Amino acid sequence: MTLPDPRAARVFRFVRREWFADEARVDLVYAFDDGPDLVETIRFPGAPRLAAGREAALEAALDRVHWIAGVSYYKAGVPPAIACEGRVPDPETAELLDLVYTEGLAEFAHQNGLDLAGRVRFPRAAAAGPPPALGLARRSLVAVGGGKDSIVTLEALRESGDPVVAAWVGASPLIAGVVARSGLPALRVERTLSPLLFEMNRAGAWNGHIPVTAINSAILVAAAILHDADEVVFSNERSASAPTIEADGRAVNHQWSKGWAFERRFGELVERRVAPDLRYYSLLRPLSELAVTRRFARHERYDDVFSSCNRNFRILGERPAARWCGECPKCRFVFLALAPFVPKLRLIAIFGRNLLDDPAQAAGFDALIEWHATKPFECVGEAVESRAAFAAIAQRPEWREDELVARFRARILPAIGAAVPPLEALLAPSGPHRIPARLAGFLDADR
Repeated sequence: MTLPDPRAARVFRFVRREWFADEARVDLVYAFDDGPDLVETIRFPGAPRLAAGREAALEAALDRVHWIAGVSYYKAGVPPAIACEGRVPDPETAELLDLVYTEGLAEFAHQNGLDLAGRVRFPRAAAAGPPPALGLARRSLVAVGGGKDSIVTLEALRESGDPVVAAWVGASPLIAGVVARSGLPALRVERTLSPLLFEMNRAGAWNGHIPVTAINSAILVAAAILHDADEVVFSNERSASAPTIEADGRAVNHQWSKGWAFERRFGELVERRVAPDLRYYSLLRPLSELAVTRRFARHERYDDVFSSCNRNFRILGERPAARWCGECPKCRFVFLALAPFVPKLRLIAIFGRNLLDDPAQAAGFDALIEWHATKPFECVGEAVESRAAFAAIAQRPEWREDELVARFRARILPAIGAAVPPLEALLAPSGPHRIPARLAGFLDADR
């Protein structure tokens, strides 16, 4: 079959969304113009029979999965019109979708030289009345990504006495290993993208970064209804809200769907349009990356299973043989952020090498501290955090003579010293959040 070029399409279509209750499966169908159906399948293995009275809430949640997950396909052609041929979003949902398809695709547009301003507008239907409460059980579905952040959340909720389920979307054996090590109940959701999308990409369709956290958030809200849980908990910290770069007067944030703007609007949308007693939030929202790594340092039993290296989570392409490639911005940042809080020998054992004693890594670390370089498009902390971590370990005998630490101390710190706050100044919680009152103690700065 010869596929049409999605870049020439005039309309991106939400064709239909079908729920197969006996299989706990939803099919999401999209198309460009009158081209072939692009069918994505999401399965919820082990989902029990839906409790009576929750059908409308599940339908509402699955509608939002359909609309948000469509961003994976829309970006292949970015046509000027969007059509919803089944259900049409209410105004509040449509406003969020407009943002997901513009702010969430800002990096994609920047990298491809595209301008999405004014191009995306979802159709709007009349707003319906508020949904009824579902009487969901007191249970937290925690989104697990395989890295340090979700481990901190899992362990904090476990310590609080909350009923916790470790949940993830996909088939990553790395995430499965982290969940197994936690010993907590597990819930895996299967997501299978349309194979035609990959054919389009190989044929030259537009491709690039998408707001995957927004997609996974919508999927886990549906999972919470199916599995009788009243919370969906993510582990996004406050630096995720900071733009990666400013380009042509516009903020471009690699982590937009991990930021506060998305969390606030999506959480409010779930309560107003899906179920008022279903809460969505990030437990780490008021914390810096450094505050998260300090808390992670207590959980040594995960050292041999966790990984934040994004090369391990690519849908397609080569993956590193080890859990840490040691060559990407995420590996560099996590190594640096852990260094002030984790004993040196333990940290080297985690990564299998000392990244701060490798002169070939200098340019990569310069990007993290924005020293004559631009912050990389990755899920890394702010430059001020990387600078503070460098400055802290530069004073410690076990680190100060390592190649890149010595270089920082001798060449960089004298030039930027006024822009490097003490490490302690970055460890206190601050900023808005949606954390429930019962977990307020988690924010104690000395934890």
